[in-house]
Amino acid sequence: MATGKINVSVENIFPLIKKFLYSDHEIFLRELISNATDATLKLKHLTSIGEASVEYGNPVIEVKADKDKQTLHIIDQGIGMTKEEVEKYINEVAFSGAEEFLEKYKDSAKDSGIIGHFGLGFYSAFMVANKVEIITKSYKDEPAAHWICEGTTDFSLEEADKTERGTEIILHVNDDEKEFLEDNRISELLTKYNKFMPIPIKFGTKEK
Repeated sequence: MATGKINVSVENIFPLIKKFLYSDHEIFLRELISNATDATLKLKHLTSIGEASVEYGNPVIEVKADKDKQTLHIIDQGIGMTKEEVEKYINEVAFSGAEEFLEKYKDSAKDSGIIGHFGLGFYSAFMVANKVEIITKSYKDEPAAHWICEGTTDFSLEEADKTERGTEIILHVNDDEKEFLEDNRISELLTKYNKFMPIPIKFGTKEK
């Protein structure tokens, strides 16, 4: 198992995210589903040009809430990541200049996409979760990877036994954010942010 430090150019990314964007913390779900959509569309593109020799099929993005375990799961059937890609895309966060930018625009932080400008969409998960896991398997013939972080710059990364292509994000939701485990609240956000996404979103027994 690998352990290490997430490479960010400010000392700790998490307080910064919460400080400036906490008032709009519900956007975490939009950001994570947007990432899942991108991963699925990338796979569609690679299969269409013959770069990926896998069956694209009819992928969906699934959102599941487990109130007993206090977890929220976002699962896609997209391109997935290798262990090396997790290192590259999750741990090496490009953040230069972001602190100054956020200071300047903090009053309009609710504006859509401010997080995304810095590739920080994934890290918005820590607005509502004290621990986040990624279990992912690439479309390439490589072992799956399991990444865990508890809201500090420390993480662990090891091989996983996931056999199906795609990525599962598991949010261990904070006690004061339990509203995001409620069916009605999740449905409301999926309708608000993801109504016109090009990939079907399954929540419970319904597709959005």
